[in-house]
Amino acid sequence: MAEGGVGCTESESGYSSLYSRHSRNHLENVSMEICTIMTRLGYGEMMRRWRVEKYREFDRLMNARSLNKQKNGEQITAGSKAEGLTCFLESDWDMLFVLTKYLCVEADINLLTISYDIDVFRMDTMDTCVYPGHCRLLQERPAAHARYDIITKALCDNGNGGVLLSSSLLLDEYSESNAYEGHHERAGPSMPETIRGVLHFDRVIALRCYCPSILQRWADRRRNWPSPTIVQKVVSLGAFVTPVGFKGSDCKHMEWRICFNTGEAELVNNLNDTQAKVYVILKMILRDIIKPNNKEITSYVLKNIILWQAENTPQTEFHSRSLLYWLHDGLKKLRTAIEKKRLCYYMIPERNLMEACGMHDYQQHKWVADITDMLEEGPNVILRLGKIRKAIVASPEPMMWFSKKRMEIEMLVLEYKNRCVEIREKTEEVDYSDSILEKIVSRQVDLLIQVAQRMFLTVSSANQLIDIHDRMLM
Repeated sequence: MAEGGVGCTESESGYSSLYSRHSRNHLENVSMEICTIMTRLGYGEMMRRWRVEKYREFDRLMNARSLNKQKNGEQITAGSKAEGLTCFLESDWDMLFVLTKYLCVEADINLLTISYDIDVFRMDTMDTCVYPGHCRLLQERPAAHARYDIITKALCDNGNGGVLLSSSLLLDEYSESNAYEGHHERAGPSMPETIRGVLHFDRVIALRCYCPSILQRWADRRRNWPSPTIVQKVVSLGAFVTPVGFKGSDCKHMEWRICFNTGEAELVNNLNDTQAKVYVILKMILRDIIKPNNKEITSYVLKNIILWQAENTPQTEFHSRSLLYWLHDGLKKLRTAIEKKRLCYYMIPERNLMEACGMHDYQQHKWVADITDMLEEGPNVILRLGKIRKAIVASPEPMMWFSKKRMEIEMLVLEYKNRCVEIREKTEEVDYSDSILEKIVSRQVDLLIQVAQRMFLTVSSANQLIDIHDRMLM
């Protein structure tokens, strides 16, 4: 097992430097205050669980629609939305669009156990030019049904009598067939889309992947977390492949990345309250202080640090009094990952998440120095995060009042979206005179007017209410 996920063990003695400058009681008290503030900002356990359930419900409703069934695909919310860790407009809504009737399998899987209406591709992970955590897809058994057109156009002769599925060709075909107003230029494997200028989607096409040996290697690791029940649930959720090759590979246009989106969401959903808040604060530090330009460091790197932290430590060590302790540890592990350009992928440790990340030497040195400064600052680093700083200086009573209103508005938004999908399945068009929709809108307007009055704002148009609404959900 890769200890700590950074490719080397890191002594915990560094914590003594934190405690030498700040008393243990002070750090624990500040940790508890930050936990309270994070809950008021919408990152508490209750709000997190609510979001997870509503996004899952949205996916269930969307995938039950006859229109989606005709498209031979299903939608899965992924990333921070599936984890319940961002407000509605705070970050992109990541979605997988999974093509049904296609399955990628490992080399030793018996095809007789797979229905004949499934188009089967064999995963080649053994070729020396294939980077760990990636594969090439060799067509093993075409299905009897008419193949999805973008799949047909992405098939290539491998020069040895076999047929490979090209990731780059499939992406080209998918991009062309899904180009319409609102879409932006493709970013890697994702199709970005913006609605009303504030709601950003990232849609990635994917195929289901059956790779029991990879998942079993992960499941067999000695660990403190998660529980055996959750480990088995993650295994049962399986995997996907997405059309993106390793950046440094000569055959990246033929490579696919092995992903565990639903399993990882389940893992994050099983982090406790303190672990989830450490993860959110690390993401704030990445966005507000480190500020990578071209995704040299991503929130996905931070997620892996948190997962390694959880696996290697007894769960009882994570509590509201230890938040700063684990934030300090997370920053140290991030600094090590940047310094060594190495961080083992939590699900497949052989894959280095920092390999070919595009980080230049001057960025590496700057970010190592920046994180070192943050570690020296101790608790004061929190004050450099705008969202938390504003909450700290705000008066407690107005802050609590505003927080309750903001969270209720977000709950209403998620209920509204799900109700619209329910109606659309029955009538094809949304009937906005629906009594439930009207009640949701009425309550939203009431809440927004209350907020405007509290802020001494004069509201003279619907657009002003919409602007307040959007700012509250960012």
